[in-house]
This record gives sequence, C-alpha cells and structure tokens, in this order.
Amino acid sequence: MSPDLYLSYPSAFLIGLLGSTHCLGMCGGISASLSMALPVGSGFRVRQTTMLLAFNAGRIASYALIAALIALLSTTAVNQWAELGPILRTLAGVLLIIMGLSMGQWWQGIRYIERVGAPVWQRLSPLTRRFLPVQGPGQALALGMLWGWLPCGLIYSTLGWAALQPTVGSAALTMVSFGLGTLPSMLATGFAASQIQALRGQSWFRKAAGGLLVLFGLWTLPWLGLVGH
Repeated sequence: MSPDLYLSYPSAFLIGLLGSTHCLGMCGGISASLSMALPVGSGFRVRQTTMLLAFNAGRIASYALIAALIALLSTTAVNQWAELGPILRTLAGVLLIIMGLSMGQWWQGIRYIERVGAPVWQRLSPLTRRFLPVQGPGQALALGMLWGWLPCGLIYSTLGWAALQPTVGSAALTMVSFGLGTLPSMLATGFAASQIQALRGQSWFRKAAGGLLVLFGLWTLPWLGLVGH
C-alpha cells in the first residue's frame, strides 16, 4: 500500500465532514423524518438511534458499492492506458473545486454535474416509497441503500477522487471514510434538526468549508499537487 493511501482515508473523512452541510440539504430531511415518525415513549432514544444508524449504514454502503463499480472501470482503463491517470486526477480535482465553489456559494455549476445521475435516480426513487413509513431498522437500512444513489455533487466529487485509488477495495474504503465524515451531521440532524440547520445557514461556515474543498481540489490536480503526491 502506498503512502498516498494512508493519507487518502483521513482526507476523504475530512471532505465528508466539511461538505456535510451539503449533505444536510440532500439527505437531512429524510434523516430528520425518521425520528419524527417514531412514537415517543419508552425506549424512544434507543429506537431513534437504531433507525438513524441503520439508514446511514445503508447510505454509506451504497457509496462504497458505487466506488467499487467505478474503480473496476478506472483501474482497468488506467492499466491499459497509463495516460488516463493524469486525466482522471485532473477530473477529480476539478470536481472538488466546483463542489467547493458551490459550498462557498460562489458558483452553483455543480447542479449541472448532479444531473448526470438523474436517470438512475428516476428509476430508483419510486422504490423508496415501499419502505415508507419506516417501521424498523431493516427498512431504514434498505431506504438508506437506495438513498445513497441520490444525485449529489459532493458524492460525485469524492467518487472522482476514489477512482484514483489503485485497487477496488481502497476505492470503496475511501468512500466509507467519506461517508463516516458525513455521519456526525446526519446523526445530529435526526437528533436536533433546528440547531444543525442554524449552523448550515451560517455564511462563514459555508465559505470556510467551500474554501477548504477548493484547496483539496487544487492539491489533487497533477500539475499543482506534485509536491503533495
């Protein structure tokens, strides 16, 4: 395993942590609704926590699966055409920069990239209704696995970075690390939606997170990240 791999997992976690305000806009609503749908009573907090963990486990599992599928293609392609490596790295860096610009509310070009996944989501979204309202952890897990395919610029940006990993397993683990980075905000949304939404609305927070994502993107670009890599 190369030294880059050891760096990639905590970096992917940090990307998820910084970009989680974007996740709140995409997935926060369904996460909060899981809690609100539960009847209050004995053992409420345990049932709430179980539901939220199951939903997010399914979501993160989908990220890992998508990364593995993409890595199967990218690693095969790079092995056959070595010149694709810098191209893929450039694409990953550009995606992160565009996501950072969106997070900082400087430019919303990421919306055009999110449309790429719209056809897949149109086929999967009707299936989510089969698990609503959620009655147990199994349904929450299945709903999360479907919800993980929701078109999201932050996910696509990190997937581009995961595709740079040399193996399918390391690509999947990169997305697991990313998903774990989004977990604190997603769990907090289920427990205290109003407080998290207040933080999400802070302009300084969004600009700081966006700026750091832009830096990650610049670091990924092959001609600017030579020292880091």
